Amino acid sequence: MPAKNPPTGTAADLNLATMAGMFASEEQARTFLERRRWPNGPACPRCKSTSVYTLTAKPGSAHPVPPGVYKCGGCRKKFTVRIGTIMEESKIPICKWLMAIHLMTSSKKGISSHQISRECGITQKSAWFMNHRIRKAMELPEGEPPLKGTVEADEVYIGGKPRHGTGNHKRGRGTSKAPVAVLVERDGNCRIKPIENVTSDTLVENICINVDSSAKIVTDEFSSYAGIGEAFDGGHSVVKHAEKIYVNLEGEHVNTAESFNALIKRGHYGIFHKLSKFHLHRYCSEFEFRWNRRKISDGERMMEAIKGIEGKRLMYQQSKEVA
Repeated sequence: MPAKNPPTGTAADLNLATMAGMFASEEQARTFLERRRWPNGPACPRCKSTSVYTLTAKPGSAHPVPPGVYKCGGCRKKFTVRIGTIMEESKIPICKWLMAIHLMTSSKKGISSHQISRECGITQKSAWFMNHRIRKAMELPEGEPPLKGTVEADEVYIGGKPRHGTGNHKRGRGTSKAPVAVLVERDGNCRIKPIENVTSDTLVENICINVDSSAKIVTDEFSSYAGIGEAFDGGHSVVKHAEKIYVNLEGEHVNTAESFNALIKRGHYGIFHKLSKFHLHRYCSEFEFRWNRRKISDGERMMEAIKGIEGKRLMYQQSKEVA
């Protein structure tokens, strides 16, 4: 049944102060999530039937049915608002899930699992797994339109600093750090993807997949980008950083892409400290999600993340890095 005092207010009004009142009880948090997931009423997450009814406990029952449990009239199975989402089979209260989602979507450089643990009152291990499941919800959905207009292409290298005495003190290209291909639409969205190497085949293929053929590509003078202009109507503009040129004669630059690179590096060094190659794609999804929604409020960004929780599941064994 709906809460007596359901959450009110718009998404733009959502912040940590208002959430404390809106989600003072688990019932309010559950009602809030149900209304966002099922605006037209509960629907079975398995067979999509809307012929459902609420299960209620009999008076004096030794094992009463908890609030928010429904039964489908089609497949005859029980379900809650958690089923079919990243929260399925989680024992963490929904109000703490919503708090974690808000913290992750409103923190520009990310937030560590230790901080989530302290803020939500859960163990660090639970917070770490919950963070990865929220990153799963932040993944770019299939069918997203390609980048258009002027698109800046660059790479950023993520990983631990090589120790002295290992013989590998290189920085940038040639380092043992994990390369990440960065594509940023001028004044628009971005596409971020960890890649195996920075060869021409890898970088050009990534650009062709994620950028519309009508676009103009802007890069630095890295040789792997040579010839990319032949595949795009807008051609290829090069900025020669080695010659201390940061805006070329055409007025083009890759400063936007480098701004994103700086952001993810600050998150790496200042918040997470270590980003393994195994989990790197999930952290990229998180930074990509926030960048693509940087022009909306924190509350609206949280609502966008909630839209992505359905139909996604990350098991604990899938999130464990095998040595």
